[in-house]
Amino acid sequence: MSFTEICIYQVKPQKVEEFEGLMLEAKSFLESQEGLLLFRFVKREYHIDMDQIKEGLPPKKITRIVKSVKYMLYWEFDTKENYGIAQKNLYESYWKAIERCLIMPHDKYLGERVF
Repeated sequence: MSFTEICIYQVKPQKVEEFEGLMLEAKSFLESQEGLLLFRFVKREYHIDMDQIKEGLPPKKITRIVKSVKYMLYWEFDTKENYGIAQKNLYESYWKAIERCLIMPHDKYLGERVF
């Protein structure tokens, strides 16, 4: 059973370029973690409402920043133990620089893959 983290980052609008640069720099480091099965990094750029869903319409592009720019990091490991080691490695390298770009500490959603 693989172990997954979905992490939500709320980035200060004035720190978007710095944050994306940090994450690009950290990408190869993150992808080299032992036991990593899948790694994805996504910027929230679209929204969809119920009318669009009912009509089968595509999502709309977000046109303005209200409070923050949101990003989602998804990574999946073969074991909880390898995930824990990867978190320690991230904490000792990029964590503080990443946190300085955020409006609040990031949210972590953890669990074992169901299917």
